Parts: sequence; C-alpha cells; structure tokens
Amino acid sequence: MSEGSDRVIRASEIGRYVYCARAWWLGSVQGLPSTHTREMAAGKAAHVRHGRGIKQSLWLRRLAYGVLLLAAVVWLVSRLVG
Repeated sequence: MSEGSDRVIRASEIGRYVYCARAWWLGSVQGLPSTHTREMAAGKAAHVRHGRGIKQSLWLRRLAYGVLLLAAVVWLVSRLVG
C-alpha cells in the first residue's frame, strides 16, 4: 500500500488478520474467495435476526414508556377530578 492511500481498514478485517493472517492475505491481497461462504451467510443471517430483535425491543420499550406515561396522566386526572 502506498503512502497517502485512502484505503479504509475495517475492524472485521483486523479480526480476520488476527485470526489467520494467511487467510486474510489470500482474501484481501490475492482476491481469493473464502471457502466458508455457507458459514459466513449463516452468520450474516444471524446478525440480521439479532438486529431485528434489538430494534423490536427498543420499540417495545418506547411503547411501554408511553403506556406508563398515559397511565400516570389518567391517574393524575382522576385524582384531580374525583
């Protein structure tokens, strides 16, 4: 790599290098595809499912806070009126 290159090195690439420098070299320098494409596809799918679960839990948390706030307002209004 020449000096002043704008190439971005991602954390996953560093992880691949640390795990197996030879595999990193074969893929990143030589451009050979991984022999573990099925496992990598399964890993990507698992990360997508996990991401959906995280988004859903955040949405449900916001909904719970909204319901709690609504219940507090209803309780407060009922105390003031009654």
